[in-house]
Amino acid sequence: MAEREVDVLIIGAGPAGFMCANALAQAGIKVKVVDQRPSTVMAGQADGIQPRTIEVFQSYGLAERLLREGNKMILATFYNPGENGIELTERVPDVTAPTARYPYEVTLHQGAIENIFLDSMKAAGVDVSRPMIPTALELDPDKIGDPTAHAVKVVLKHLDPLEGEPPTEVVRAKFVVGADGAHSWVRKSLDIAMEGAQTKYIWGVVDMVPRTNFPDIRTKCVVHSESGSCMIIPREGDVVRLYIQLEGRDAIDATSGRVDKNRFGPHQLLEVARKAFRPYTFDTPDEFHWWTIYIIGQRVASKFSVDERVFIAGDACHTHSPKAGQGMNASMNDTHNLAWKLIYALRGWSGLSLLKTYEFERRKYAQDLINFDVEWAHMFSGKPRTELNQGGVAHADFLRAFQTFGGFTSGIGIHYAESPIVRYANQACAAHVVVGQRMPPQILVCVADYRAVELQDLLPSNTHFKLFVFTGCAPLDALGEAVEGLVVRFGRAVDLFTVLPSELRGLTFMDVPLALRPHWSKVLRDQKDTRGAQGGDAYATFGIDTQAGAIICVRPDGYVGMVAPLDQADSVAAYFSSFMNMD
Repeated sequence: MAEREVDVLIIGAGPAGFMCANALAQAGIKVKVVDQRPSTVMAGQADGIQPRTIEVFQSYGLAERLLREGNKMILATFYNPGENGIELTERVPDVTAPTARYPYEVTLHQGAIENIFLDSMKAAGVDVSRPMIPTALELDPDKIGDPTAHAVKVVLKHLDPLEGEPPTEVVRAKFVVGADGAHSWVRKSLDIAMEGAQTKYIWGVVDMVPRTNFPDIRTKCVVHSESGSCMIIPREGDVVRLYIQLEGRDAIDATSGRVDKNRFGPHQLLEVARKAFRPYTFDTPDEFHWWTIYIIGQRVASKFSVDERVFIAGDACHTHSPKAGQGMNASMNDTHNLAWKLIYALRGWSGLSLLKTYEFERRKYAQDLINFDVEWAHMFSGKPRTELNQGGVAHADFLRAFQTFGGFTSGIGIHYAESPIVRYANQACAAHVVVGQRMPPQILVCVADYRAVELQDLLPSNTHFKLFVFTGCAPLDALGEAVEGLVVRFGRAVDLFTVLPSELRGLTFMDVPLALRPHWSKVLRDQKDTRGAQGGDAYATFGIDTQAGAIICVRPDGYVGMVAPLDQADSVAAYFSSFMNMD
Protein backbone atom coordinates (compact mmCIF):
# COMPACT_ATOMS: atom_id res chain seq x y z
CA MET A 1 0.00 0.00 0.00
CA ALA A 2 1.45 3.35 -1.09
CA GLU A 3 2.11 5.96 1.61
CA ARG A 4 2.85 9.69 1.47
CA GLU A 5 3.10 12.63 3.83
CA VAL A 6 1.50 16.03 3.25
CA ASP A 7 0.94 19.17 5.27
CA VAL A 8 -2.77 19.35 4.52
CA LEU A 9 -5.14 16.79 3.00
CA ILE A 10 -8.33 18.31 1.57
CA ILE A 11 -11.23 15.92 1.03
CA GLY A 12 -13.68 17.41 -1.44
CA ALA A 13 -12.95 19.54 -4.52
CA GLY A 14 -15.96 21.82 -4.46
CA PRO A 15 -15.81 25.58 -3.89
CA ALA A 16 -14.75 25.29 -0.23
CA GLY A 17 -12.05 22.74 -0.99
CA PHE A 18 -10.75 24.69 -3.97
CA MET A 19 -10.59 27.97 -2.04
CA CYS A 20 -8.56 26.26 0.67
CA ALA A 21 -6.31 24.35 -1.72
CA ASN A 22 -5.54 27.41 -3.82
CA ALA A 23 -4.69 29.55 -0.78
CA LEU A 24 -2.39 26.86 0.62
CA ALA A 25 -0.76 26.14 -2.73
CA GLN A 26 0.00 29.82 -3.33
CA ALA A 27 1.71 29.89 0.07
CA GLY A 28 3.92 26.93 -0.79
CA ILE A 29 2.16 24.46 1.51
CA LYS A 30 2.37 20.77 0.58
CA VAL A 31 -1.29 19.93 -0.07
CA LYS A 32 -3.19 16.99 -1.53
CA VAL A 33 -6.78 17.31 -2.79
CA VAL A 34 -9.06 14.33 -3.43
CA ASP A 35 -12.60 14.14 -4.77
CA GLN A 36 -14.99 11.34 -5.63
CA ARG A 37 -16.21 13.01 -8.84
CA PRO A 38 -14.31 12.08 -12.01
CA SER A 39 -14.27 15.73 -13.16
CA THR A 40 -15.38 19.23 -12.22
CA VAL A 41 -19.08 20.08 -12.31
CA MET A 42 -20.16 20.49 -15.93
CA ALA A 43 -23.46 22.30 -15.33
CA GLY A 44 -25.76 23.60 -12.60
CA GLN A 45 -25.07 23.50 -8.88
CA ALA A 46 -24.19 26.78 -7.15
CA ASP A 47 -23.82 29.87 -9.31
CA GLY A 48 -23.89 33.17 -7.37
CA ILE A 49 -20.91 35.17 -6.10
CA GLN A 50 -21.70 37.94 -3.62
CA PRO A 51 -19.88 41.33 -3.45
CA ARG A 52 -17.64 40.40 -0.51
CA THR A 53 -16.66 37.14 -2.17
CA ILE A 54 -15.67 39.06 -5.31
CA GLU A 55 -13.37 41.10 -3.08
CA VAL A 56 -11.89 37.85 -1.78
CA PHE A 57 -11.35 36.63 -5.35
CA GLN A 58 -9.60 39.93 -6.05
CA SER A 59 -7.29 39.36 -3.11
CA TYR A 60 -6.12 36.12 -4.77
CA GLY A 61 -5.80 37.71 -8.22
CA LEU A 62 -8.83 35.81 -9.55
CA ALA A 63 -11.51 38.49 -9.84
CA GLU A 64 -10.64 39.64 -13.36
CA ARG A 65 -11.44 36.24 -14.86
CA LEU A 66 -14.55 35.84 -12.71
CA LEU A 67 -15.91 39.19 -13.89
CA ARG A 68 -15.00 38.44 -17.50
CA GLU A 69 -16.70 35.05 -17.63
CA GLY A 70 -19.64 35.73 -15.33
CA ASN A 71 -22.83 37.78 -15.53
CA LYS A 72 -23.26 40.91 -13.42
CA MET A 73 -26.62 40.96 -11.66
CA ILE A 74 -27.26 44.64 -10.93
CA LEU A 75 -31.04 45.03 -10.64
CA ALA A 76 -33.66 43.22 -8.55
CA THR A 77 -37.30 43.28 -9.65
CA PHE A 78 -40.42 42.22 -7.77
CA TYR A 79 -43.70 40.93 -9.20
CA ASN A 80 -46.88 40.33 -7.25
CA PRO A 81 -50.51 39.36 -7.99
CA GLY A 82 -52.44 41.77 -10.21
CA GLU A 83 -55.80 41.75 -11.96
CA ASN A 84 -54.70 39.44 -14.78
CA GLY A 85 -51.88 37.49 -13.22
CA ILE A 86 -48.63 38.97 -11.94
CA GLU A 87 -47.55 42.58 -12.44
CA LEU A 88 -44.41 44.59 -11.73
CA THR A 89 -44.31 46.07 -8.23
CA GLU A 90 -40.83 47.52 -7.92
CA ARG A 91 -37.27 47.67 -9.29
CA VAL A 92 -34.37 48.27 -6.87
CA PRO A 93 -30.58 47.78 -6.86
CA ASP A 94 -29.71 44.15 -6.18
CA VAL A 95 -27.00 45.05 -3.65
CA THR A 96 -27.88 47.28 -0.70
CA ALA A 97 -24.43 47.49 0.92
CA PRO A 98 -23.13 51.08 0.54
CA THR A 99 -19.44 50.24 0.92
CA ALA A 100 -19.40 47.35 -1.57
CA ARG A 101 -16.51 47.71 -3.99
CA TYR A 102 -18.43 45.59 -6.47
CA PRO A 103 -22.09 46.69 -6.16
CA TYR A 104 -23.56 43.62 -7.84
CA GLU A 105 -23.61 39.84 -7.71
CA VAL A 106 -21.82 37.75 -10.32
CA THR A 107 -23.46 34.57 -11.60
CA LEU A 108 -21.45 31.78 -13.18
CA HIS A 109 -22.00 28.05 -12.96
CA GLN A 110 -20.02 26.18 -10.33
CA GLY A 111 -17.88 24.22 -12.78
CA ALA A 112 -16.54 27.42 -14.34
CA ILE A 113 -15.76 28.81 -10.87
CA GLU A 114 -13.97 25.58 -9.97
CA ASN A 115 -11.91 25.84 -13.16
CA ILE A 116 -10.72 29.32 -12.14
CA PHE A 117 -9.31 27.80 -8.97
CA LEU A 118 -8.04 24.70 -10.74
CA ASP A 119 -5.96 26.70 -13.22
CA SER A 120 -4.52 28.81 -10.39
CA MET A 121 -3.63 25.69 -8.40
CA LYS A 122 -2.03 23.97 -11.38
CA ALA A 123 0.28 26.96 -11.82
CA ALA A 124 1.42 26.26 -8.25
CA GLY A 125 1.86 22.55 -8.97
CA VAL A 126 -1.31 21.24 -7.30
CA ASP A 127 -4.01 19.14 -8.98
CA VAL A 128 -6.95 17.03 -7.80
CA SER A 129 -6.72 13.26 -7.36
CA ARG A 130 -9.97 11.78 -8.67
CA PRO A 131 -12.09 9.75 -8.48
CA MET A 132 -10.99 8.92 -4.96
CA ILE A 133 -12.73 8.52 -1.60
CA PRO A 134 -11.54 8.21 2.01
CA THR A 135 -12.29 4.95 3.79
CA ALA A 136 -10.65 5.43 7.20
CA LEU A 137 -9.45 8.35 9.35
CA GLU A 138 -7.40 8.09 12.51
CA LEU A 139 -5.88 10.71 14.83
CA ASP A 140 -2.74 9.80 16.76
CA PRO A 141 -3.31 11.09 20.33
CA ASP A 142 0.45 11.16 20.98
CA LYS A 143 1.03 13.59 18.10
CA ILE A 144 -1.96 15.91 18.35
CA GLY A 145 -0.14 18.51 20.45
CA ASP A 146 2.82 18.83 18.08
CA PRO A 147 1.96 21.03 15.07
CA THR A 148 4.96 19.66 13.16
CA ALA A 149 3.76 16.05 13.46
CA HIS A 150 1.71 14.17 10.87
CA ALA A 151 -0.99 13.41 13.41
CA VAL A 152 -3.78 12.28 11.04
CA LYS A 153 -3.79 9.05 9.05
CA VAL A 154 -6.29 8.72 6.19
CA VAL A 155 -6.77 5.69 3.95
CA LEU A 156 -7.86 6.61 0.42
CA LYS A 157 -9.42 4.37 -2.22
CA HIS A 158 -9.04 4.94 -5.97
CA LEU A 159 -12.40 4.35 -7.63
CA ASP A 160 -10.84 3.99 -11.08
CA PRO A 161 -7.15 3.14 -10.60
CA LEU A 162 -4.79 3.09 -13.55
CA GLU A 163 -3.31 -0.24 -14.57
CA GLY A 164 -0.57 -1.13 -12.14
CA GLU A 165 -1.67 1.54 -9.68
CA PRO A 166 -2.44 0.34 -6.13
CA PRO A 167 -6.17 0.62 -5.34
CA THR A 168 -5.54 2.27 -1.98
CA GLU A 169 -3.02 4.62 -0.45
CA VAL A 170 -2.29 5.99 3.01
CA VAL A 171 -1.84 9.71 3.54
CA ARG A 172 -0.33 11.00 6.74
CA ALA A 173 -1.25 14.66 7.16
CA LYS A 174 -0.60 17.35 9.69
CA PHE A 175 -4.12 18.68 9.08
CA VAL A 176 -7.23 17.45 7.26
CA VAL A 177 -10.00 19.64 5.85
CA GLY A 178 -13.33 17.95 5.10
CA ALA A 179 -15.03 19.99 2.38
CA ASP A 180 -17.02 17.02 1.12
CA GLY A 181 -20.56 18.39 1.05
CA ALA A 182 -23.79 18.04 2.96
CA HIS A 183 -23.42 14.26 3.29
CA SER A 184 -19.82 14.68 4.48
CA TRP A 185 -17.94 11.44 5.12
CA VAL A 186 -15.45 13.36 7.26
CA ARG A 187 -18.17 14.78 9.49
CA LYS A 188 -19.85 11.40 9.90
CA SER A 189 -16.58 9.59 10.57
CA LEU A 190 -15.89 12.04 13.41
CA ASP A 191 -19.44 11.62 14.74
CA ILE A 192 -20.20 15.34 14.50
CA ALA A 193 -23.94 16.00 14.69
CA MET A 194 -25.88 18.37 12.44
CA GLU A 195 -28.26 20.46 14.53
CA GLY A 196 -31.42 21.94 13.04
CA ALA A 197 -34.39 20.77 11.03
CA GLN A 198 -35.79 20.16 7.60
CA THR A 199 -38.43 22.58 6.43
CA LYS A 200 -41.63 21.87 4.52
CA TYR A 201 -40.50 24.00 1.58
CA ILE A 202 -39.81 22.16 -1.68
CA TRP A 203 -38.29 23.83 -4.71
CA GLY A 204 -37.28 22.90 -8.21
CA VAL A 205 -34.48 24.46 -10.25
CA VAL A 206 -34.12 24.66 -14.03
CA ASP A 207 -31.25 26.12 -16.08
CA MET A 208 -32.10 26.97 -19.68
CA VAL A 209 -31.95 29.58 -22.43
CA PRO A 210 -35.53 30.89 -22.17
CA ARG A 211 -38.03 31.70 -24.87
CA THR A 212 -40.29 34.20 -23.16
CA ASN A 213 -42.00 37.59 -23.38
CA PHE A 214 -41.24 38.31 -19.71
CA PRO A 215 -39.56 41.76 -19.75
CA ASP A 216 -37.34 41.32 -16.67
CA ILE A 217 -35.82 37.99 -17.66
CA ARG A 218 -32.28 39.42 -17.37
CA THR A 219 -32.71 40.76 -13.83
CA LYS A 220 -32.80 39.05 -10.49
CA CYS A 221 -36.55 38.70 -10.17
CA VAL A 222 -38.73 37.58 -7.29
CA VAL A 223 -42.25 36.52 -8.23
CA HIS A 224 -45.01 36.02 -5.67
CA SER A 225 -48.12 34.70 -7.32
CA GLU A 226 -51.28 32.98 -6.19
CA SER A 227 -49.93 29.86 -7.92
CA GLY A 228 -46.67 29.87 -5.93
CA SER A 229 -43.37 31.71 -5.82
CA CYS A 230 -40.56 31.79 -8.37
CA MET A 231 -37.19 33.43 -8.73
CA ILE A 232 -35.17 34.31 -11.82
CA ILE A 233 -31.37 34.34 -11.71
CA PRO A 234 -29.77 35.46 -15.01
CA ARG A 235 -26.56 33.60 -15.72
CA GLU A 236 -23.57 33.81 -18.04
CA GLY A 237 -24.35 34.11 -21.73
CA ASP A 238 -28.07 33.73 -22.37
CA VAL A 239 -28.68 31.16 -19.64
CA VAL A 240 -31.29 31.79 -16.95
CA ARG A 241 -32.00 29.84 -13.78
CA LEU A 242 -35.57 29.46 -12.53
CA TYR A 243 -36.33 28.57 -8.91
CA ILE A 244 -39.85 27.17 -8.73
CA GLN A 245 -41.88 26.49 -5.60
CA LEU A 246 -43.57 23.07 -5.56
CA GLU A 247 -46.39 21.54 -3.60
CA GLY A 248 -45.18 18.77 -1.33
CA ARG A 249 -47.65 16.17 -2.50
CA ASP A 250 -46.39 16.51 -6.06
CA ALA A 251 -42.71 15.92 -5.34
CA ILE A 252 -42.52 13.80 -2.17
CA ASP A 253 -42.71 10.05 -1.97
CA ALA A 254 -45.38 9.37 0.66
CA THR A 255 -43.60 6.27 1.99
CA SER A 256 -40.06 7.58 2.38
CA GLY A 257 -40.83 11.28 2.84
CA ARG A 258 -37.99 12.08 0.44
CA VAL A 259 -37.93 14.03 -2.81
CA ASP A 260 -38.72 11.70 -5.70
CA LYS A 261 -37.18 12.99 -8.92
CA ASN A 262 -39.13 10.40 -10.86
CA ARG A 263 -42.28 12.39 -10.11
CA PHE A 264 -40.93 15.57 -11.64
CA GLY A 265 -38.71 16.52 -14.54
CA PRO A 266 -37.75 19.82 -16.16
CA HIS A 267 -40.86 19.89 -18.36
CA GLN A 268 -43.13 19.56 -15.34
CA LEU A 269 -41.13 22.22 -13.48
CA LEU A 270 -41.52 24.62 -16.39
CA GLU A 271 -45.24 23.94 -16.45
CA VAL A 272 -45.50 24.95 -12.78
CA ALA A 273 -43.51 28.11 -13.55
CA ARG A 274 -45.87 28.99 -16.42
CA LYS A 275 -48.79 29.13 -13.99
CA ALA A 276 -46.90 31.47 -11.66
CA PHE A 277 -45.78 33.80 -14.49
CA ARG A 278 -49.18 34.32 -16.14
CA PRO A 279 -49.94 36.40 -18.21
CA TYR A 280 -46.35 36.04 -19.48
CA THR A 281 -45.37 32.96 -21.44
CA PHE A 282 -42.44 30.56 -21.41
CA ASP A 283 -42.06 28.33 -24.46
CA THR A 284 -40.24 25.03 -24.13
CA PRO A 285 -36.52 25.66 -24.71
CA ASP A 286 -34.32 23.70 -27.09
CA GLU A 287 -32.72 21.99 -24.11
CA PHE A 288 -32.60 22.03 -20.33
CA HIS A 289 -29.01 22.54 -19.21
CA TRP A 290 -29.61 21.23 -15.68
CA TRP A 291 -32.40 20.70 -13.19
CA THR A 292 -33.01 19.39 -9.70
CA ILE A 293 -35.54 19.28 -6.85
CA TYR A 294 -34.71 19.77 -3.18
CA ILE A 295 -36.20 20.26 0.28
CA ILE A 296 -34.81 23.20 2.24
CA GLY A 297 -32.86 22.04 5.29
CA GLN A 298 -31.44 24.43 7.89
CA ARG A 299 -28.71 22.82 9.98
CA VAL A 300 -25.35 23.67 11.57
CA ALA A 301 -22.73 21.18 12.74
CA SER A 302 -22.26 20.93 16.50
CA LYS A 303 -18.56 21.65 16.01
CA PHE A 304 -16.29 22.53 13.10
CA SER A 305 -13.09 20.80 14.18
CA VAL A 306 -11.63 17.98 16.21
CA ASP A 307 -8.47 18.71 18.22
CA GLU A 308 -7.60 21.52 15.77
CA ARG A 309 -6.35 18.78 13.43
CA VAL A 310 -9.40 17.86 11.37
CA PHE A 311 -11.77 20.58 10.17
CA ILE A 312 -15.02 20.63 8.25
CA ALA A 313 -16.11 23.47 6.01
CA GLY A 314 -18.87 24.52 3.64
CA ASP A 315 -21.92 22.32 3.24
CA ALA A 316 -20.24 19.76 5.49
CA CYS A 317 -20.99 22.02 8.46
CA HIS A 318 -23.98 24.19 7.41
CA THR A 319 -26.92 23.78 5.04
CA HIS A 320 -29.65 26.27 4.16
CA SER A 321 -31.81 27.48 1.29
CA PRO A 322 -30.11 28.87 -1.84
CA LYS A 323 -32.52 31.79 -2.33
CA ALA A 324 -30.26 34.45 -0.86
CA GLY A 325 -27.21 33.12 -2.68
CA GLN A 326 -25.24 32.22 0.44
CA GLY A 327 -24.24 28.55 0.06
CA MET A 328 -21.15 28.76 -2.13
CA ASN A 329 -20.18 32.12 -0.65
CA ALA A 330 -20.37 30.88 2.93
CA SER A 331 -18.41 27.77 1.95
CA MET A 332 -15.56 29.62 0.26
CA ASN A 333 -15.34 32.17 3.04
CA ASP A 334 -15.09 29.34 5.57
CA THR A 335 -11.85 28.15 4.06
CA HIS A 336 -10.64 31.67 3.26
CA ASN A 337 -10.86 32.17 7.03
CA LEU A 338 -9.18 28.85 7.80
CA ALA A 339 -6.35 28.79 5.26
CA TRP A 340 -4.15 31.56 6.66
CA LYS A 341 -4.48 30.15 10.16
CA LEU A 342 -3.32 26.73 8.94
CA ILE A 343 -0.37 28.41 7.22
CA TYR A 344 0.64 30.21 10.43
CA ALA A 345 0.56 26.94 12.37
CA LEU A 346 2.52 25.12 9.65
CA ARG A 347 5.17 27.83 9.46
CA GLY A 348 5.51 27.93 13.22
CA TRP A 349 4.30 31.53 13.27
CA SER A 350 1.57 30.59 15.76
CA GLY A 351 0.49 27.73 17.95
CA LEU A 352 -2.50 25.47 17.45
CA SER A 353 -4.60 27.81 19.60
CA LEU A 354 -4.96 30.20 16.66
CA LEU A 355 -6.91 27.48 14.85
CA LYS A 356 -9.60 27.59 17.54
CA THR A 357 -10.70 30.94 16.12
CA TYR A 358 -11.88 29.21 12.91
CA GLU A 359 -14.76 27.48 14.66
CA PHE A 360 -15.33 30.46 16.95
CA GLU A 361 -15.79 32.84 14.02
CA ARG A 362 -17.36 30.69 11.33
CA ARG A 363 -19.78 28.68 13.48
CA LYS A 364 -21.26 31.90 14.89
CA TYR A 365 -21.61 33.17 11.33
CA ALA A 366 -23.28 29.90 10.27
CA GLN A 367 -25.77 30.14 13.13
CA ASP A 368 -26.56 33.74 12.15
CA LEU A 369 -27.00 32.56 8.57
CA ILE A 370 -29.49 29.88 9.60
CA ASN A 371 -31.44 32.38 11.72
CA PHE A 372 -31.61 34.69 8.73
CA ASP A 373 -32.51 31.84 6.40
CA VAL A 374 -35.42 30.72 8.57
CA GLU A 375 -37.05 34.12 8.20
CA TRP A 376 -36.05 34.58 4.57
CA ALA A 377 -37.25 31.14 3.43
CA HIS A 378 -40.57 31.68 5.22
CA MET A 379 -41.13 35.00 3.48
CA PHE A 380 -39.96 33.70 0.13
CA SER A 381 -42.07 30.58 0.21
CA GLY A 382 -45.14 32.18 1.82
CA LYS A 383 -48.26 33.06 -0.11
CA PRO A 384 -48.53 36.74 -1.12
CA ARG A 385 -50.90 39.07 0.68
CA THR A 386 -54.05 39.69 -1.36
CA GLU A 387 -57.60 40.84 -0.64
CA LEU A 388 -58.57 37.23 -0.07
CA ASN A 389 -55.42 36.37 1.90
CA GLN A 390 -54.70 39.17 4.35
CA GLY A 391 -52.41 36.91 6.36
CA GLY A 392 -49.99 36.50 3.45
CA VAL A 393 -46.59 38.10 2.89
CA ALA A 394 -46.85 41.82 2.07
CA HIS A 395 -44.47 43.13 -0.58
CA ALA A 396 -43.43 46.03 1.66
CA ASP A 397 -42.34 43.58 4.36
CA PHE A 398 -40.49 41.40 1.86
CA LEU A 399 -38.68 44.38 0.34
CA ARG A 400 -37.79 45.69 3.79
CA ALA A 401 -36.22 42.34 4.66
CA PHE A 402 -34.41 42.21 1.30
CA GLN A 403 -32.82 45.59 1.94
CA THR A 404 -32.31 45.22 5.69
CA PHE A 405 -30.42 41.98 5.27
CA GLY A 406 -28.40 43.37 2.35
CA GLY A 407 -25.28 43.88 4.43
CA PHE A 408 -25.45 40.28 5.61
CA THR A 409 -26.31 38.60 2.30
CA SER A 410 -23.67 40.61 0.41
CA GLY A 411 -21.06 39.48 2.92
CA ILE A 412 -20.06 43.09 3.51
CA GLY A 413 -21.57 43.23 7.00
CA ILE A 414 -20.14 39.99 8.42
CA HIS A 415 -18.82 40.86 11.86
CA TYR A 416 -16.51 38.63 13.92
CA ALA A 417 -16.73 38.71 17.70
CA GLU A 418 -13.90 39.69 20.02
CA SER A 419 -11.11 37.12 20.31
CA PRO A 420 -7.31 37.01 20.40
CA ILE A 421 -7.30 38.18 16.76
CA VAL A 422 -10.16 40.70 17.08
CA ARG A 423 -9.67 43.46 19.69
CA TYR A 424 -12.50 45.97 20.01
CA ALA A 425 -10.56 48.43 22.18
CA ASN A 426 -9.81 51.88 20.74
CA GLN A 427 -12.56 51.63 18.11
CA ALA A 428 -13.05 55.41 18.40
CA CYS A 429 -9.61 56.01 16.84
CA ALA A 430 -11.06 54.95 13.50
CA ALA A 431 -14.73 55.24 14.28
CA HIS A 432 -16.08 54.17 10.88
CA VAL A 433 -13.76 51.20 10.33
CA VAL A 434 -15.53 48.46 12.27
CA VAL A 435 -13.16 46.14 14.07
CA GLY A 436 -14.15 42.57 13.18
CA GLN A 437 -15.49 43.53 9.74
CA ARG A 438 -13.65 43.51 6.44
CA MET A 439 -11.53 46.56 5.56
CA PRO A 440 -13.63 48.72 3.22
CA PRO A 441 -12.40 50.01 -0.16
CA GLN A 442 -10.89 53.48 -0.46
CA ILE A 443 -8.86 55.38 -3.04
CA LEU A 444 -5.48 56.74 -1.93
CA VAL A 445 -2.66 58.35 -3.92
CA CYS A 446 0.90 57.02 -4.01
CA VAL A 447 3.17 59.90 -2.94
CA ALA A 448 6.08 58.85 -5.17
CA ASP A 449 4.31 58.74 -8.55
CA TYR A 450 0.80 60.09 -7.91
CA ARG A 451 -0.93 56.88 -8.97
CA ALA A 452 -4.43 56.39 -7.61
CA VAL A 453 -4.39 53.19 -5.53
CA GLU A 454 -7.36 51.15 -4.30
CA LEU A 455 -6.66 50.30 -0.66
CA GLN A 456 -8.15 46.81 -1.04
CA ASP A 457 -5.55 46.08 -3.72
CA LEU A 458 -2.98 46.54 -0.96
CA LEU A 459 -4.58 43.57 0.84
CA PRO A 460 -3.56 40.55 -1.24
CA SER A 461 -4.13 37.21 0.44
CA ASN A 462 -0.39 36.66 0.86
CA THR A 463 -0.64 35.47 4.51
CA HIS A 464 0.62 38.83 5.84
CA PHE A 465 -1.05 41.23 8.22
CA LYS A 466 -1.29 44.78 6.85
CA LEU A 467 -0.47 47.67 9.20
CA PHE A 468 -1.78 51.05 8.04
CA VAL A 469 -0.21 53.95 9.90
CA PHE A 470 -2.42 57.00 9.37
CA THR A 471 0.14 59.53 10.58
CA GLY A 472 -2.15 62.49 11.08
CA CYS A 473 0.04 65.50 11.80
CA ALA A 474 2.18 63.65 14.35
CA PRO A 475 5.99 64.16 14.28
CA LEU A 476 7.13 61.57 11.75
CA ASP A 477 10.57 60.89 13.24
CA ALA A 478 9.13 59.98 16.64
CA LEU A 479 6.39 57.90 15.00
CA GLY A 480 9.01 56.06 12.94
CA GLU A 481 10.94 55.19 16.07
CA ALA A 482 7.79 53.87 17.75
CA VAL A 483 6.89 51.70 14.77
CA GLU A 484 10.39 50.45 14.02
CA GLY A 485 10.27 47.86 16.78
CA LEU A 486 7.13 46.37 15.32
CA VAL A 487 8.71 46.05 11.89
CA VAL A 488 11.87 44.47 13.26
CA ARG A 489 10.03 41.97 15.42
CA PHE A 490 7.06 41.00 13.21
CA GLY A 491 8.23 42.02 9.75
CA ARG A 492 8.12 38.45 8.39
CA ALA A 493 4.35 38.48 8.79
CA VAL A 494 3.47 42.18 8.53
CA ASP A 495 3.39 44.63 5.61
CA LEU A 496 3.46 48.29 6.68
CA PHE A 497 1.86 51.21 4.83
CA THR A 498 2.02 54.90 5.72
CA VAL A 499 -0.96 57.16 4.93
CA LEU A 500 -0.31 60.88 5.16
CA PRO A 501 -3.18 63.38 5.49
CA SER A 502 -3.79 66.02 2.83
CA GLU A 503 -2.43 68.61 5.27
CA LEU A 504 1.07 67.21 4.63
CA ARG A 505 0.83 67.75 0.89
CA GLY A 506 4.28 69.33 0.71
CA LEU A 507 6.11 66.17 1.82
CA THR A 508 7.77 63.80 -0.67
CA PHE A 509 8.09 60.12 0.11
CA MET A 510 11.79 60.72 0.81
CA ASP A 511 10.79 62.97 3.71
CA VAL A 512 9.21 60.00 5.46
CA PRO A 513 11.52 58.12 7.90
CA LEU A 514 12.85 54.78 6.66
CA ALA A 515 10.84 52.86 9.27
CA LEU A 516 7.66 54.27 7.73
CA ARG A 517 8.65 53.67 4.10
CA PRO A 518 9.75 50.05 3.63
CA HIS A 519 9.21 50.67 -0.11
CA TRP A 520 8.41 53.78 -2.15
CA SER A 521 5.04 52.31 -3.18
CA LYS A 522 3.92 52.01 0.45
CA VAL A 523 3.85 55.73 1.23
CA LEU A 524 0.39 57.08 0.40
CA ARG A 525 -1.51 60.30 0.83
CA ASP A 526 -5.17 61.03 1.39
CA GLN A 527 -5.72 63.35 -1.56
CA LYS A 528 -7.60 63.44 -4.85
CA ASP A 529 -6.00 61.97 -7.95
CA THR A 530 -4.57 64.24 -10.65
CA ARG A 531 -7.98 64.52 -12.35
CA GLY A 532 -9.70 65.41 -9.10
CA ALA A 533 -12.12 62.55 -9.69
CA GLN A 534 -11.53 60.24 -6.73
CA GLY A 535 -9.78 60.00 -3.40
CA GLY A 536 -9.14 62.64 -0.76
CA ASP A 537 -11.63 61.48 1.86
CA ALA A 538 -10.02 58.45 3.54
CA TYR A 539 -9.51 60.07 6.96
CA ALA A 540 -13.10 61.34 7.01
CA THR A 541 -14.57 58.10 5.64
CA PHE A 542 -12.72 56.02 8.19
CA GLY A 543 -13.47 58.40 11.07
CA ILE A 544 -9.81 59.22 11.75
CA ASP A 545 -8.84 62.61 13.12
CA THR A 546 -6.41 64.30 10.72
CA GLN A 547 -4.39 65.65 13.64
CA ALA A 548 -4.32 62.58 15.88
CA GLY A 549 -4.07 59.80 13.27
CA ALA A 550 -4.46 56.09 14.03
CA ILE A 551 -3.06 52.62 13.35
CA ILE A 552 -5.29 50.07 11.63
CA CYS A 553 -4.27 46.40 11.63
CA VAL A 554 -5.84 44.22 8.93
CA ARG A 555 -5.69 40.44 9.14
CA PRO A 556 -4.48 38.25 6.25
CA ASP A 557 -8.12 37.52 5.32
CA GLY A 558 -8.92 41.24 4.96
CA TYR A 559 -10.74 41.69 8.30
CA VAL A 560 -9.81 44.45 10.72
CA GLY A 561 -8.12 42.92 13.75
CA MET A 562 -7.58 46.05 15.84
CA VAL A 563 -7.07 49.81 15.80
CA ALA A 564 -4.88 51.88 18.06
CA PRO A 565 -3.84 55.49 18.69
CA LEU A 566 -0.39 56.41 17.39
CA ASP A 567 1.11 56.54 20.87
CA GLN A 568 0.14 52.90 21.58
CA ALA A 569 2.35 50.97 19.17
CA ASP A 570 3.08 48.71 22.13
CA SER A 571 -0.59 47.60 22.13
CA VAL A 572 -0.14 46.46 18.53
CA ALA A 573 2.93 44.50 19.60
CA ALA A 574 0.91 42.94 22.43
CA TYR A 575 -1.83 42.02 19.95
CA PHE A 576 0.62 40.18 17.69
CA SER A 577 2.42 38.57 20.61
CA SER A 578 -0.83 37.06 21.90
CA PHE A 579 -0.95 34.58 19.00
CA MET A 580 2.29 34.91 17.00
CA ASN A 581 5.61 33.17 17.62
CA MET A 582 8.16 35.62 16.20
CA ASP A 583 10.79 35.78 18.94
